[in-house]
Amino acid sequence: MIKTEISQNFTRKTLGLTILLSAAAMAFAQEKVSITGKVTDKQNNPVAYASVTYSHPTNKLLSDATLTDENGQYSLQVAPGVYTVGIEAIDFKPFTAAGRQVRGGTVETIMLDPEQSATITPTQNIEGVTITATARPYRVELDKKTYDPSTDVISKGGNLQDVLQNVPSVSVDTDGTVSMRGNSNVRFLINGKPSALLGIDDGANALQSIPADQIERIEVITNPSSKFEASGTAGILNIILKKNKRVGFNGSVTGTVGYLPNTNLNTNLSWRRGNATWFVNGGGGYRENKGENNNYATFDNRGIAQQLLTSNAESENNNEMKNYNATAGLVYDFTDKTSANISISTRSFQGDSEGTVSTAMTYNGIDNSNTSTLYPLQKIRTTLGNNENKALQADFGVDHKIGDKGQNISVSVSLQKNQSEGINDITETRNGAYFRLDETLQNTENSTVIGKVDYELPLGENAKIEAGYRFDRNVNDYDYAVWNEGIVNPDFTSVTNYKEMFNAFYVQFKSRIGEKFAYQLGLRDEISKVDVDFRNLTSQEPAISKSYNNLFPSVFFSYDLAQNNQLLLNYSRRINRPRSWFLVPFNSYNDSDNIFSGNPDLNPSYVNSFELGYSLQKRKITLNPTLYFNHEEDETQMVNLYNFERQRFETKPYNIGNEQRYGLDLNFTYDPISWLKLMGNVDLFGYRSEGEFTYNSLVDGVATPVTLSFNGEGFSTRARLNTTFKVDRTFTMQLQGFFRGGQKTDTSKQDPMYALNFGASKTIWDGNGTFSFNIQDIFNTRNRTFYTFGEGFERKSYMQWMPRQFSLSFTYRFRQGDRVDQPRNKKDINSNAGGEDEMPPM
Repeated sequence: MIKTEISQNFTRKTLGLTILLSAAAMAFAQEKVSITGKVTDKQNNPVAYASVTYSHPTNKLLSDATLTDENGQYSLQVAPGVYTVGIEAIDFKPFTAAGRQVRGGTVETIMLDPEQSATITPTQNIEGVTITATARPYRVELDKKTYDPSTDVISKGGNLQDVLQNVPSVSVDTDGTVSMRGNSNVRFLINGKPSALLGIDDGANALQSIPADQIERIEVITNPSSKFEASGTAGILNIILKKNKRVGFNGSVTGTVGYLPNTNLNTNLSWRRGNATWFVNGGGGYRENKGENNNYATFDNRGIAQQLLTSNAESENNNEMKNYNATAGLVYDFTDKTSANISISTRSFQGDSEGTVSTAMTYNGIDNSNTSTLYPLQKIRTTLGNNENKALQADFGVDHKIGDKGQNISVSVSLQKNQSEGINDITETRNGAYFRLDETLQNTENSTVIGKVDYELPLGENAKIEAGYRFDRNVNDYDYAVWNEGIVNPDFTSVTNYKEMFNAFYVQFKSRIGEKFAYQLGLRDEISKVDVDFRNLTSQEPAISKSYNNLFPSVFFSYDLAQNNQLLLNYSRRINRPRSWFLVPFNSYNDSDNIFSGNPDLNPSYVNSFELGYSLQKRKITLNPTLYFNHEEDETQMVNLYNFERQRFETKPYNIGNEQRYGLDLNFTYDPISWLKLMGNVDLFGYRSEGEFTYNSLVDGVATPVTLSFNGEGFSTRARLNTTFKVDRTFTMQLQGFFRGGQKTDTSKQDPMYALNFGASKTIWDGNGTFSFNIQDIFNTRNRTFYTFGEGFERKSYMQWMPRQFSLSFTYRFRQGDRVDQPRNKKDINSNAGGEDEMPPM
């Protein structure tokens, strides 16, 4: 209670200070103006994806950079003044124009000389040095990395999960689990906020339902600032979806076919006329996959002298999935200072699955000395399942520029609804004879309301204050039922209501000291409350209520060692709140040999994260090594135990103790020659964890407390290399290799894994059509082998989520507009929806 009052007083004082500074600094703010232009070659052909930089000679905070689109057009906003313009593109000589006066509404066409030319033809009366912002698949900013998937040939015609496999510092496991630097506690955002499009559980199915062609960029935020929510100890992946800005009617359509059977059809359409911009993104698809999961376990003798129980379970799953998605929106500029936006999104997913688990259990492999009629035991479980998920989301927002000094205020509201229903029929035979029919039903509903207010106040030419408030309310209802031979199983049938509410306030200040040093200081206060009410047919469990009030500071520093040569140092504090189903104590029953249950006593984990990075950007190479250290308190781990009384594995989350992770995360690009591009990521990391937990072990029906200690340390690596071969201007090939080293603790071990992918792309019809072909996992090696060492047992698990597959896609682009228009206000609908727009490099 005292902490809450202190936090509320602090928030009121902070917001009051912001308002006071706003009034004091109006006269020093800078208003930005729009600049549009086009880059061509000497034959007036457009130069696509050229880097365009407007660099202020004395204040880098005012500088900005962008890339040209397929038509060679670009648009950006800067404050009025004198700039140096730099343009770079592959196969062309760099262009430099110093002393360029910007007053607003600037429109020009710049022609580039081919790289073979001996001289550079400058614009008249312009001279100066080159300021480069090389066109790369990703760029480094003060508080994030931004990845552009437009050059990723391998994921063409694929989905978000395919794109993430090529994003620096990100790994996708064989079961679809996404991790950053080895930590799977990743927070996903769509356009800057949680989204119903990702489903209730942010699972692999949701990632597969978002087409790659609808993704504009991915922001990798390993150490988020105070402006972002504090959830996700690994960091944030912010997925920005496309919204076309060209005048007139424009769009593209992409169709894909592949094997394992895979068909998709997606489109992006937009129409801009006058003050209004309409856009529609949508599509659907069908795909099949099949997976394999084998478990081999050995147990200490249990009741029979010198006998060793072994269990060998082999499972195969075949799935058919259909997904449909659509987003429609409108951006309307009422005046030069005020615009509003509205968008509605829907997603539908349906999956049918068939799985077989064959389990052989014996003593010493035979039963010659086994007097029990139970062994040898051959169990076969066949599961027929159906799962449906529907999501609906509506977003509203208003942007308003206050006065003419650069102040902005944005207000947004997001309403989301998600429903998921899964049905499974499980038939089991034992030693060839029918044993039992089990049926399960899971129905989950989620309702979310998110409201945000964000305010920006420039303070002179070098500083800015940002402040805001965010409100989140989530309600989840879980209804789970199990029938054994038509009779309700009271131990597994349960109903749970989960409610969470968050109030968050943030303020951050960024500025420069001199020409080389920039900094950003932030503080976020999150007040959260969680209420869970659960019951099954046998008992009403005590409801739980958890409240947290935490401060999350963030600090970012950058120092310019030389041109395009920076040191970056930052710190932030994060939280990992238990997911809703992690708190529900009732068991899941899809596999009677492997049971999962939540832990109502689970508490949040907190992490302190430090990073020291270096950023080098040259014409042919970019280099971004980052040293990092994370210390996590009350770390949450999944603990796998064997219940000998009930003869099954049971998995449950516990707060184990503390964990430290440290390492070197190196990202680089290198263009040694005009037709060859290399992009790589190497993560060398160490880890150490220690702690203990206590659980109740059932022996002869008696619960006995058992305390287990966890200690693990080691060193491992992950590496990815993406090689792009440009055969000519219209034909590109790409080869991607991935390696993940093994890891080991006292209770587990994971074998190394590697995979190789291939892609090719051919452009036709003057750039209006593109064929793409790719093969995922050429050698069919993408699998996981995992060992678990528990109390009285050892288990080896093998898993392959999806075997080798290939696909062919075709994209057709149609467009009317020759000019790219920037919205009249600073933010477009995507950035406004989340309230967390891009910050220019400092």
